[in-house]
Amino acid sequence: MRRVLAILAVVALLAAFGASAVLAKDWVKFLDSDKMLVDTSMYAKTPPWKIGFSNASISNSWRVFFARHVEYEVSKHPEIAEFYVTDAQDNPTKQLADVEDLLAKGIDLLIISPATEAALNPAVEKAMEKGVPVVVVDRKVTTDAYVTFVESSNYQMGKIMAEWLVEKLGGKGNIVMLSGIAGAGPAEDRLKGAMDVFKNYPEIKVLEQQYCDWSPVVGKQVMATLIQKYPQIDGVWADSALQGSGAIEALQEAGRPIPPITGEDMNRYLKMWKELGFEGVAVSFPTWQGQVAVQKAIDILNGIPVPRYVDCPRVIITKENLDQFVRMDLPDEFFMDSRLPEEWLPKR
Repeated sequence: MRRVLAILAVVALLAAFGASAVLAKDWVKFLDSDKMLVDTSMYAKTPPWKIGFSNASISNSWRVFFARHVEYEVSKHPEIAEFYVTDAQDNPTKQLADVEDLLAKGIDLLIISPATEAALNPAVEKAMEKGVPVVVVDRKVTTDAYVTFVESSNYQMGKIMAEWLVEKLGGKGNIVMLSGIAGAGPAEDRLKGAMDVFKNYPEIKVLEQQYCDWSPVVGKQVMATLIQKYPQIDGVWADSALQGSGAIEALQEAGRPIPPITGEDMNRYLKMWKELGFEGVAVSFPTWQGQVAVQKAIDILNGIPVPRYVDCPRVIITKENLDQFVRMDLPDEFFMDSRLPEEWLPKR
């Protein structure tokens, strides 16, 4: 009976990931079904190793910090003889070609942060079919062709933000929703987490949801349009401080009061919050998950079992602990939930 329950638990968890192919394709072998530990003995190799990192982009400051954490962790491992990095510039077609190039270089392992969640399925499937283990980080794919997925639960992030906003509004009011890049896993998962909260509050009216490309400029433009369109906006759910900070700027320029608004640990948003005194919350999406991805890659190449899923803990910043995180002396672009030493911080 225990074995049957364990199998059912695995199937249920795979279904939660949109999975159906693992059992048919046998992409990975589980050592411990209850804990979803993956047997990586088949991927064990004697160093030196070649590792490829296919990055969705470095198109915003979060992604710059994320990439720096990847590079920092790699620098600590002399057994990584060659480390190749590609930048897809948020273009799935380019990223497919990038992965082809990395595989042609004879890499031993692929780390990938997918531009969009479905378009990169063929790339990771090809890598796994060639015996190259895949670590997915930050943004998910919808296939099961990977060894481990490292993130900080985007669903939970969106949910926490929405629950905070509902509490601040007393369960009723008009809100607008500012998401990241359409089709990107974090944006879609954060949106789903939020909507699963809002659907339980019939007096919370979502006036409109728009994608803002995780850009302060686009966030400001979209918010300026929404301000003109809707005379009463009681709250702003922004899935990132990038477009959230742009929205605050638009509200200021329009002479509108800043309603309760959600964001992240980006220093620009934290500074605005500190200076303007609006109701805010920041839920971090840790840039250091890039470090964790490299650590899991090292484990895989050493044949050490790894979890199928790694959820990096997030920091929640409220007005009570804001002063512990905001740094008025540091640039706006910094993300404060960082594990980089001073010498590895991006140039100011």
